[in-house]
Amino acid sequence: MTTPEAVADQSDAITTESATPEKKGVVLVKGQPFTKLPDDLYIPPDALEVFLEAFEGPLDLLLYLIKRNNMDILDIKVAQITEQYMEYVRLMESSQFELAAEYLVMAATLAEIKSRMLLPRSAEEEEDEEDPRAELVRRLQEYERFKQAAEDLDELPRMGRDNWPAKVQAPDFERMQAHPDVDLQEVLIALSEVMRRADMFENHQVTEEALSVRERMSEVLTMLSSERFTPFVALYRVSEGRLGVVVTFMALMELTKESLVELVQSEPFGPIHVKARVA
Repeated sequence: MTTPEAVADQSDAITTESATPEKKGVVLVKGQPFTKLPDDLYIPPDALEVFLEAFEGPLDLLLYLIKRNNMDILDIKVAQITEQYMEYVRLMESSQFELAAEYLVMAATLAEIKSRMLLPRSAEEEEDEEDPRAELVRRLQEYERFKQAAEDLDELPRMGRDNWPAKVQAPDFERMQAHPDVDLQEVLIALSEVMRRADMFENHQVTEEALSVRERMSEVLTMLSSERFTPFVALYRVSEGRLGVVVTFMALMELTKESLVELVQSEPFGPIHVKARVA
């Protein structure tokens, strides 16, 4: 802790140092170097007070005093701690700080414990009565555990203090995909699909036959004889294709219908022979 007089002394020292050539131009005000305080500037003695120690409550202050005096928390020297605690309370009152009620309650508690330890007691009372410091020690130990847990949590990485989310836009990336190999079986399947669709639009046109049945009837008669049998299959020319076979068969049927030729079969399922009838 510092007093107003100490703060003023420090301000004078800083002003003296800032006026030296080495410190000249350290501070800029409206673009101009500021080397000394204005002559007409007045700073009240109690304008600034700095408290180096800040406490969250009376238990935090007691724990700090115990650690500063290297005391065991289970064996507190109440008189010494109470005196230092009251000095801090008087300093806060002199500095015009509004004290919380819990600070005053703790001061009364310390005074009570101190008085109970100073009063003489008989042997029977010492055996039956609990140590007046026991409740205070229990509260200090519990507060110390929670304070340590809070400090451990504060040391954990925190977003916005220790870690920051990355905000980098990824570059445009176009992945080149390799084309798969085409199997011959897939090509045949695709071709069959095309053929199936093509058959749906197929139309039939009847054209005049290149071969005449009448002409083929005459050709068959010239090939047959009334004296010998000619095999049925010998009358067809395979080189003419399906159309020539059909025309020859129709010509043979017409000749049979007009009784100009005779079909002969020597046995069931045997070969068929053709012979011209005698006029």
